[in-house]
Amino acid sequence: MSLLRSAMAAVASILPALAVSAQDFNAAPPNAPGQRPAFEGQTRAPVMADGIVLKVDVITKGLSHPWGMEQLPDGGWLVTERPGRMRVVAPDGALSDPIGGLPEIDVTGQGGLLDVLLAEDFARSRRLWFSYAAPAKGGNHTAIATATLSADRTTLEDVRQIFAQLPVHDGKLHFGSRLVHDGKGNLFVTLGERGDTPIRDTAQQDDNHLGKLLRIDALTGAPAEGNPGLGLPEVWAKGFRNVQAAARDAQGRLWTVEHGPRGGDELNRPEAGRNYGWPVITYGLDYSGAPINEGITARDGMEQPVYYWDPVIAPSGAVFYDCAMFPEWKGDILIGNLQTDKAFTRLRLKDDRVAGEARHLDGVGRVRDIAVAADGAVMLLTDEDNGALLRVSRE
Repeated sequence: MSLLRSAMAAVASILPALAVSAQDFNAAPPNAPGQRPAFEGQTRAPVMADGIVLKVDVITKGLSHPWGMEQLPDGGWLVTERPGRMRVVAPDGALSDPIGGLPEIDVTGQGGLLDVLLAEDFARSRRLWFSYAAPAKGGNHTAIATATLSADRTTLEDVRQIFAQLPVHDGKLHFGSRLVHDGKGNLFVTLGERGDTPIRDTAQQDDNHLGKLLRIDALTGAPAEGNPGLGLPEVWAKGFRNVQAAARDAQGRLWTVEHGPRGGDELNRPEAGRNYGWPVITYGLDYSGAPINEGITARDGMEQPVYYWDPVIAPSGAVFYDCAMFPEWKGDILIGNLQTDKAFTRLRLKDDRVAGEARHLDGVGRVRDIAVAADGAVMLLTDEDNGALLRVSRE
């Protein structure tokens, strides 16, 4: 661990010298040069440079493709690993044995054990939620379960599946899924459209959960009261590709960040009953380089993204920053990058538009999730065979 810690510290120490050249990301040519933004500032916002020297410490390593994390009351972290394990990382970095009690999980392609979310009263209730690829007749689907963590933190108890995506699909792609409290006893759940053709094109249909944002009762999985009645009663909004980043801002509003294809990663602020367009409109191309469907970026009745990236950052995990360690970042949204040139992207918002963009930390790895610790440090999970939990602070 000490060698890796030293290496990461060395990377952080040279950041100021690289601040201008390494962050000239707006110079990269787009995949879809013929596409144009719908309004000024919808893409390639001004590059922000703050001159902060970042320090990276390795809290633990040896994780197998970690996916989600939540800080525990004692300062440790509950971490999921996509191959179907949940572990506790102690404040000193000690890694627990896998926690028992998980249901059967289909570990295939992008599927496996995914996000984890603690109850807001976890210190008392020990309740949590997790998302996973569940095996089912004919394939698999994204499911949500709730449980309580045993007092000795070795076992999940009273495990109950409260939701499963329909339809079942025999595939390996685009399971979503982030879990976010809505502040009213419900959960927002992001669901992918399963990626394959032709099933992805059914994301616009109202008889399924594909490419949908759900809002469900946290304990029962029933549709939340006040949902807009957009097709199935669990659905809050539709027309998403594969959302793996979601967070609420200081006003309590949900923001999502989704993977585009070749270009077309999107930042959205979803509103009830709205249609966000995928796969009818997109600021990206298919992986073959061909247009997707009609190759259009706008249509009446479909919402424009607040912001989009082309080329992509491959976003996974998001959090709004509101702590004292980095006062310069207050109110900014931090987004994990699976593209390995930068660990995370930071966006400055003004009047619900992106006013500036920065990208931080070279060569850390594929960041699957990002969080803010109680002390204000930024925490990163790297999605690797030998994945790590990293702590980013001021030098």
